Amino acid sequence: MSVRLSELVLNCRDPEALSRFWCAVLDYVELGKDDDGVEIGPASGFGGATPTIILNRVDHAPTQTLRLHLDLSPVDQDQDAELERLLALGARPADVGQTGEESWHVLQDPEGNEFCLLRTRLDPL
Repeated sequence: MSVRLSELVLNCRDPEALSRFWCAVLDYVELGKDDDGVEIGPASGFGGATPTIILNRVDHAPTQTLRLHLDLSPVDQDQDAELERLLALGARPADVGQTGEESWHVLQDPEGNEFCLLRTRLDPL
């Protein structure tokens, strides 16, 4: 027996704003919305090869750094061009103690959640 990763849940103060950011970053669409938050994912919806993301509304600011972060790989342009696109969408550079020799960039979304942009380019799904 095995399982598949189907959803990621991210607690946040403004699900609608993060939905706009992450939909633009990942080419996702809004799949559903209620008072508790927003679900985003690929246009094909829940259950496909790519997990959906639940942006779960909470009323408190994060109290610590997340123990899990996302690693993203460019698919239709190189890392430098993708970095510029992400920064234009509202991502910010994050300092987590990098040496400057890393092949990836550490960034934060508009609420401060860290993620990495890798150099490795992947084929689109």
